[in-house]
Amino acid sequence: MARVRRLRVAPRPGWKEKVEALGFDFHTHLQVSPPQPYWDETACYAFDMGEIERLEAATAELHRMALEAAGYVVAKERYAQLGIPPHWWGLIEASWRREDFSLYGRFDLLYVPKQPPRLLEYNADTPTTLLEAAVVQWFWKEEVFPKADQWNRLHEALIERWGTLSPRTLHFTYAGGSLEDQRTAEYLADTAAQAGHHVHLLPIEAIGWDGLRFLDEELRPIQTIFKLYPWEWWLQEEFGVHLLEETFRPIEPAWKLLLSNKGLLAILWELFPGHPNLLPAYFKPERLAGPMVQKPLFSREGANVSVWEGGAVRLATPGPYGEEGFVYQAYCPPPVFDGYHPVLGAWVVGGAPAGMGLREDQGPITQNASRFAPHIIEV
Repeated sequence: MARVRRLRVAPRPGWKEKVEALGFDFHTHLQVSPPQPYWDETACYAFDMGEIERLEAATAELHRMALEAAGYVVAKERYAQLGIPPHWWGLIEASWRREDFSLYGRFDLLYVPKQPPRLLEYNADTPTTLLEAAVVQWFWKEEVFPKADQWNRLHEALIERWGTLSPRTLHFTYAGGSLEDQRTAEYLADTAAQAGHHVHLLPIEAIGWDGLRFLDEELRPIQTIFKLYPWEWWLQEEFGVHLLEETFRPIEPAWKLLLSNKGLLAILWELFPGHPNLLPAYFKPERLAGPMVQKPLFSREGANVSVWEGGAVRLATPGPYGEEGFVYQAYCPPPVFDGYHPVLGAWVVGGAPAGMGLREDQGPITQNASRFAPHIIEV
C-alpha cells in the first residue's frame, strides 16, 4: 500500500546562499509579484522503498514501450500524425536506424496512492529540472535528513553515459535569455568534462553557418553538440533546413522528436491498450467518453493544455502552441497533499532509470511557475 506523504520542513538557515553555491541561482520566480519560490524547502515528499521500486520498474517499462512505439512510427511512417513536416522524415529515420547517441529523458508521472504510476508525458528531448534533481536536493537531504535515502544517482549516471563516447570536443548550447536553460547546459557540460571530454558552451544565437557547416563564435566547426533547444523549434527556423545536411551529430538526436511529441501518448495506447502505466489517449476527442485533457503535440511547461468535462472547458492554460494539432488523454484527477498537486519526474539516463524530482502546484496543471520539492526515502 502506498504511503507517500508530504512533510512540512523548516528551511535551512542561509538556504539561498547554499543552493547558489551549487550553481542554482534560479531558485526564485522573480517575474511574478511578489516573487515566489521555485525551490521550496518548506516541504518534502517521503516514500518507502517499496514505492520507489515500483516507480523505478514503471519507468523502465515506460521507456521500453516508448522505444517500441518509436520503432513503430518509423516502420509505419506515422510522422504526419505527429505533426512532423515530410522533409524531416528521412532525417528521423536515418537517426533511428543508426541508433544515434541519446543522453537522457524525464517521464512525468501521475502517482495516486494505491494505484500504479501512470504516464502524463515524456520529456525526451529538452528536459529541465535536472540540476535541482541531481544535485540540489541531494545536498539538501544530506544536511536535513542525513539518515534517509533518496532515489538519485543522476550525477553518476550522467558521467557514466558521457563516458561511453570517445573523448571529443562537445559543444553545449541553449536558448539565450533563459537562465534555467543556461545553468542546465552548464551542469551537463560539467558532467561531460568529468567524463573526459573537452566542452565549450554558447547560446544557440551565437551559432553560425558558413555555407558548408555550423560554426561556433570562434569559427570552429561544430561536430557534436548537446542542444537544450527543442527540435520542433529548429524545424521552423531559417537555418534549420541545414540540419538535413547532417554536418554534425546533435544530442538529443532527431529520433527523439518521436518520443518528446505528445502524440506518443496515443501511439502508446494503440500499441499497449489497457496497460496499467498508461492513461487512455487518442488523436480524436470523440474516442474518450469522460473528462479529458487536450494537449498540443509540441508544448513546454504545461502551455495550451485544457481540461474538458461535459463538453466544456473546465481549466485551460495560455501559450503559443496548438497549430500543429492535439492529442487527447483521459483525465485522472491528481492527488492533493496539503493543497498541492505533485507530479513525479522520473529520469532515465542512457535508457536506465536514474532518479526522481517532484514538481507541485496548487492547480492540477504543472506549469512554469510550479515549485520543485525535494524527496526522501524513509529507511
